[in-house]
Amino acid sequence: MSELSNESTTLDESHPAAEEVQSDSEQGAMAQESPKNSAAEIPVTSNGQLEDSHEHNFNRDLKRSLPVGLGLSETKITSHGFDGTKEGVVEAGPFPGKGGRTQQKGGPVVLADEVKNPAMEKLELVRKWSLNTYKCTRQIISEKLGRGSRTVDLELEAQIDILRDNKKKYENILKLAQTLSTQLFQMVHTQRQLGDAFADLSLKSLELHEEFGYNADTQKLLAKNGETLLGAINFFIASVNTLVNKTIEDTLLTVKQYESARIEYDAYRTDLEELNLGPRDANTLPKIEQSQQLFQVHKEKYDKMRNDVSIKLKFLEENKVKVLHNQLVLFHNAIAAYFAGNQKQLEQTLKQFHIKLKTPGVDAPSWLEEQ
Repeated sequence: MSELSNESTTLDESHPAAEEVQSDSEQGAMAQESPKNSAAEIPVTSNGQLEDSHEHNFNRDLKRSLPVGLGLSETKITSHGFDGTKEGVVEAGPFPGKGGRTQQKGGPVVLADEVKNPAMEKLELVRKWSLNTYKCTRQIISEKLGRGSRTVDLELEAQIDILRDNKKKYENILKLAQTLSTQLFQMVHTQRQLGDAFADLSLKSLELHEEFGYNADTQKLLAKNGETLLGAINFFIASVNTLVNKTIEDTLLTVKQYESARIEYDAYRTDLEELNLGPRDANTLPKIEQSQQLFQVHKEKYDKMRNDVSIKLKFLEENKVKVLHNQLVLFHNAIAAYFAGNQKQLEQTLKQFHIKLKTPGVDAPSWLEEQ
């Protein structure tokens, strides 16, 4: 009897263990089926029936209160029941259409490509511009204080200085020629009015008819020759103005770009020299390499601008000699013919340089022209 009792006790003790194994297997089977459904697992009792208890309501409310955007791998909530013998697992599935991640069944997580932000690109451009401006400003200040070194092309710098000095002198000539043109225009206008006044008196004064007539013809001839000379002077002014304010100014604009490139080149050259004088380790070697690349870029820009300035100065000199030679010959011949009273030579000078005057009418030749 004692043996039977012991066997019965053993069977009774093993029976709950079997039930627990069966319950664990049922929960494992349900856990395997849970990834197929994005909803939370439904807690069940040990006999397989739905548990409509406070625990199930708690798990359901807790699932609803989950924050938006919490992914499947980020949420796993385990709650203990009131009796402390059962556990319920709530797993939140991914929210469709949220975020840049795409969940694929049975596959890896795919990250969407980041869209380039125009604001960030502009910010990067501003940063580079600010850094370049700072380096150039520091280089200019150090040069003015005599503490910084600068790259100098002696031959090119001498040509640039001569060009700037000549530009100032040409501007002075241009200003004086414009003053002469204004004064000559006023004189021609006065001579024309004076000629009309003499002609009117010649008709009304019989005793002085010839005298007034001579003076009227003289003033009209001087006014006509003055208009011819005025045309030659205005043509001279227009040509010199084009040379000074367009051709030379364009060359000086290239010179300014060359000087800016020289300052940038010296600024980055100074940075590279300072880095090379410092220690060489894992932190400084990348900076030295980057500085070397920037130095090479600005060196190529500087060499290119220096070559452009040399070419423009050469062509400018050739063009300047040709233009000024013709204009100076025109100015001299016109002035000489006017004050010599040689009207034919004055008109021939204008024809030589293809200068056309506006002639409102053709007057009959005076007695001075016939002499």
